Parts: sequence; structure tokens; C-alpha cells
Amino acid sequence: MSERGYHVELGERRFGRVNWLGLRTLAGREISRFVVVWTQTLLAPLVTAGLFLLIFNTAIGPRRGEVMGVPFLEFLAPGILMMAVIQNAFANTSSSIVISKVQGNIVDTLMPPLSGGELLLGYLAGAVVRGVVVALGIGAGLALVLGQVPQHPLIALVFVVLGAGFLGGLGIIAGVFAEKFDQMAAITNFIVTPLAFLSGTFYSVDALPPVLRVISHLNPVFYLIDGARFGMIGTSDSDPVTGLVICLAATGAICVLAWSMLHRGYRLKA
Repeated sequence: MSERGYHVELGERRFGRVNWLGLRTLAGREISRFVVVWTQTLLAPLVTAGLFLLIFNTAIGPRRGEVMGVPFLEFLAPGILMMAVIQNAFANTSSSIVISKVQGNIVDTLMPPLSGGELLLGYLAGAVVRGVVVALGIGAGLALVLGQVPQHPLIALVFVVLGAGFLGGLGIIAGVFAEKFDQMAAITNFIVTPLAFLSGTFYSVDALPPVLRVISHLNPVFYLIDGARFGMIGTSDSDPVTGLVICLAATGAICVLAWSMLHRGYRLKA
């Protein structure tokens, strides 16, 4: 092949052209990262979700009564499920980038002819697959132990995928910013965990004072959890359509920002 032909094949990035081999390889790597340590990445979230449900049901379930017309445990379960999804999706992308940066092998990802969009999709593939697998595992456990099955399974799946995409994109941004593991831990502890816990996971936001209720409605994770809850039990704090629009907009905005950082090699290229 001529020098000119070689340049056209690998150097130019035309609209509509996708490096499918590179994208498939990156996505496969991101999926295999969590599959090979499945006891930590897949089994552990199931155990954690089960412990949350057991402890909350034992401690306050009998006294709490019904919430939004359903038993407390049925109300709680979708929030626990979505919390596990978003935490694992965030961990998948953020840990991948931070580990590569700390070990000095991020260049192996940047050197192949992959565009910013292909890098974004490759990383998100691992986050979404991990989030969906965790959701299916917890959902299967809820069906077996509690007999709780989704009333609107497609809606629940849509919000699970959006949740994994949103936090997966946020994980990319966090991984790009963080230079070491303690910075990544700070982002997780002071941003991701509060977003998950202060979003109606364990309670209905209608029970909050007006100011806190407004703040909760500014949190995109609230709509993710509320949408998953509607898909699971058929009731929610807000309109599911409004929540879907907000989740789509938030996920799109986060992914555009993550794409821009990957495209420019921000804090990745020396």
C-alpha cells in the first residue's frame, strides 16, 4: 500500500467512518475487566443490596408501614437496585482510566486510531453492561426472595441503561481529572455517594421540607431512581416522562463533556 493510501486508511477521520475493530476491542477489554473479577464486581453488589434490604427491613420496616401505597420493602428495593447500578457503572470507567494513568499505560489506549467518540463508546460499553448485569442479578434476587417483579420492565430497563450511561460518563470525567487513587476516592465520597443517597433511595421526597424537596428535584439521580421505581412498582414521586427527558438531557450533556475531554486528550496526553 502506498504512503498516501496508508495515511488515508489510518490518519483521516471522515464523518460516518467508525473504527469498528478498535471500538470492539476497547469495549471487550472494558467488559472483560470486570468479568474476570466477578466476585468483586458482580457478586459483591448483590450481597450489599441484600444486606441493605435486610437491615432496613429489620430495623424500620415493620414500623414504617406503607410508602406511596406499597410495603416499605417493595418501595426500597428499586432504589437499592439503581444505587448499585450507578455505583458500579461509575467505578468501571473511573477505575479503568485512573489505573491506566497511574500505571503509565494509558498510552496503549491513546495510540490506536480511535476517535474521541469511539473511546467514549468503548468505555461506556463496559459501564452499561456491568450496570445491566448487576440490575438483572438484583432483580432476579428480588423475584426469588420477595416475589417482586417489574410492572413495567421496559421502562425499568431504559432507566437502568440511562443510569449506567450517566454515571459511566461521569466516571470518565472523574478518571480524567484524578491523578491518583486518593483523588478518585474523594470524588466518590463527596460527589457520587451524596448524589445516590440524597435522591429518594430510602424515602419519598414528598416527605421532605419544601427546600430539600426542591434540591432533590435538581439532582438527576433522583429521576433515575424514581424512573426505576415506576418501572418496578408502578408508582413514583414525579412524572416518569419528565424524568425520562431530564435523564436523557443529563446523560447527553455528561457524555458530550466526556467526549470533548477524550477528543482533546485533556490531562491524558503529556
